[in-house]
Amino acid sequence: MSQEITGRVVDADGHVMEPADTWLKYIDPQYRDRAIRIAFDDDGYENLLIDNRRLELVRGHLGVLGGIGMDPVALHQNGKMTYADGCPAGGYDPKARLKVMDEEGIDVALLYPTIGICWEGMVTDAKLATAYTRAYNRWIADFCRENPKRLFPTAHISLLDPEGAVEEVTRARKDGCIGVYLSPDMAARGGKHFDDPTYVRFWETVQDLEMPVGFHVIVRDQPAFQGWLHKDKRDRLFGFAFLAIDVMAAFTQMLSWGMFEKYPRLQCTVLEAGANWISAWLDRLDHKYEVMSSYTPLTMKPSAYFYRQCLVSADPDESITAAVVERVGAEYFVWASDYPHVDASFGVVKEMKERLAPLSPEAQRLVLGENAIRFYNLSV
Repeated sequence: MSQEITGRVVDADGHVMEPADTWLKYIDPQYRDRAIRIAFDDDGYENLLIDNRRLELVRGHLGVLGGIGMDPVALHQNGKMTYADGCPAGGYDPKARLKVMDEEGIDVALLYPTIGICWEGMVTDAKLATAYTRAYNRWIADFCRENPKRLFPTAHISLLDPEGAVEEVTRARKDGCIGVYLSPDMAARGGKHFDDPTYVRFWETVQDLEMPVGFHVIVRDQPAFQGWLHKDKRDRLFGFAFLAIDVMAAFTQMLSWGMFEKYPRLQCTVLEAGANWISAWLDRLDHKYEVMSSYTPLTMKPSAYFYRQCLVSADPDESITAAVVERVGAEYFVWASDYPHVDASFGVVKEMKERLAPLSPEAQRLVLGENAIRFYNLSV
């Protein structure tokens, strides 16, 4: 007979569905004519417009950006489902979100954007990028003020504008944001690597502010793995699965290039790439480090930095999470609902508890909520 686990349940990566007029309302006035918005073209297709250019990947089926509990085939049919069709009220209405959380058994949610994971890479104007993030951060802070003990905003920060990133993360922290979402892809940073000298002040600032950074999957017309694509419908399964690669690459670069060595108080969460791979990946990094250590800036094995400064988020559908948690250590894992995206589902707390059932009650409590509370220093 399984033991009922008590303790706070924290969704470490839930999403909002930004209202279509978010940027029009919240952006600095001088950028309003370039605000992110949704509009129909002459052919009747709905488009996501970024600096007045459309994101081709979602033209005619913006509903797929949300879509929890809906037919994914219908969502992918051009022109059939709008952004609004795919948006449950819990995506944009904080009162409705709290009701969903109550129904699901979620006590606390850390919130990330949806439209916000789409636009970087298309924007080359650094100041506009910061204006986009500032507008979103203002809105999400307002959203979470409905219940600041249960809803926690994560600030979206663009590294395209290093000085603006420092200013905005400092402002967002004062406005209640508890962590930072960073796009993992090179295009979002104008081709710069994380150890570029222009980012020193940013990394120093986020570690001083005690704001963990999180890498999350992204939506792009030109993904980093585009050379592998057919440019037709066959790409959809491959591309959807491979969204995790950017996140894994960003985390690996941060670790192997010595970012956690240089910034020992910097914390990082690896999101929406699953967690069952982490044990094998740390083993691989440690093994390769044995022959490459003289070429790296690291003074410890790669896994040691993970244990000191990182968490990884498990997905409810992963099948061997309990064994991986037992192997790596329960204090290094959180979990995520991904609500209200098309690949999310309802009943995920029950599913996660079933996945974690082979572990001790204490280990289950850590993964289900206590790790996130500690890592983000949440006032709950």
